[in-house]
Amino acid sequence: MNHTETPSPSPIHNTATQTAGALGHLRVLDLSRVLAGPWCTQNLADMGADVIKIEKPGEGDDTRHWGPPFFPDAQGNPSDNAVYFAACNRNKRSITVDMSTAEGQQLIRELAMQSDVVVENFKTGGLKRYGLDYASLSALNPRLIYCSVTGFGQTGPYAPRAGYDLLVQAMSGLMSITGRADSEPGGGPLRVGVAVIDLFTGMYATTAILGAVEARHHTGRGQHIDMALLDVAMAVLANQGAGFLNTGHVPGRQGNTHPSVVPYQDFPTADGRMLLAIGNDGQFARFCGAAGVDWARDERFATNAGRVIHRDALIPLMSDLTRGRPTAEWIALLEDKAVPCGPINHIGQAFDDAQVRARGLRVEQERYPGATPPAGETINRVVTTASPLRLSDTPTTLRHAPPALGQHTDEVLRERLGLDAQQLQALRVKGVV
Repeated sequence: MNHTETPSPSPIHNTATQTAGALGHLRVLDLSRVLAGPWCTQNLADMGADVIKIEKPGEGDDTRHWGPPFFPDAQGNPSDNAVYFAACNRNKRSITVDMSTAEGQQLIRELAMQSDVVVENFKTGGLKRYGLDYASLSALNPRLIYCSVTGFGQTGPYAPRAGYDLLVQAMSGLMSITGRADSEPGGGPLRVGVAVIDLFTGMYATTAILGAVEARHHTGRGQHIDMALLDVAMAVLANQGAGFLNTGHVPGRQGNTHPSVVPYQDFPTADGRMLLAIGNDGQFARFCGAAGVDWARDERFATNAGRVIHRDALIPLMSDLTRGRPTAEWIALLEDKAVPCGPINHIGQAFDDAQVRARGLRVEQERYPGATPPAGETINRVVTTASPLRLSDTPTTLRHAPPALGQHTDEVLRERLGLDAQQLQALRVKGVV
């Protein structure tokens, strides 16, 4: 990748001296690309697992090219290297292997024989022709945990279909409950602002893999994990799905309001908008006391059930009230009353927030720590968002910045498979790596 990153005051993290992390004993072979699979393997890598990412020579993960935004080059102009890739590939080592060749397939098989976990997101059955499917690899390594991530799973009428986050957001009903009602300006179904089903699938896959690791302690065997975006999307409908399943009522879109909690939404202020997330009667009473109104004694509004029923009466009263002060004044007024209230930030404001900065959620890493980048590489610093996993005794580790394509090919094949310089050169001449 050829790009530069604008320097910032954030410290450079070179954590070779940190602990190995909770999963420092695990080896993971990452055959996935785009987001759901890489999000899973980044979680494992952040917790210390040694993750080897297999990429196609000359091309790599699709997200290396998904832009804009692109990293700037040495002159500050957009390069052809997309920022997207950096979001989900920290702490991994990248090697390039052409799995369409017999030699490439053999390299991957040998790596799998030394691995604890394989994660892949090819179409159902897509790796069988390469001899890299679960049945083939588990025959070589019975302890292998093999996680397949697909749009619709390994079974069912849709199993052969390709699945993408946006498609699954639509099919699952998530878009039907996201956005403003059709009767309001701007009404209509909307996708969530990030690929939330991919991300949830990555998190569920992480959980499933850790469950399989624990089971292996008792059985001595690995197993196949079948993760489907549609399954995950249906599961994370949560209370909205449970409401339909138990009442038959199909929920609709209602913007920033909550179907079961009031007031739980954005409100206008003297200089913009703020968010109130009042989740119980005590919080509502404290809000009323701070604001100098007696609504908590009104039988229509004294309980949450009453406030939901009388939403149309309460919300206009509250909106008239909240317009009387600027956002910062409301936040200051309510903060020590334990009434959840906050600004509606854009992403730049969020990263500049005092709490975000105090938690160290902006991470800057050197791609080639302590070394001069190779010829043609103009980037040595990459900024990502820190892992939210906070383990007191085995904290997450920072070992590798999101790698350049094939950055670790020679290193991994020498270390894992014992290949020498002559063997590596022969593979490179054939286009295998």
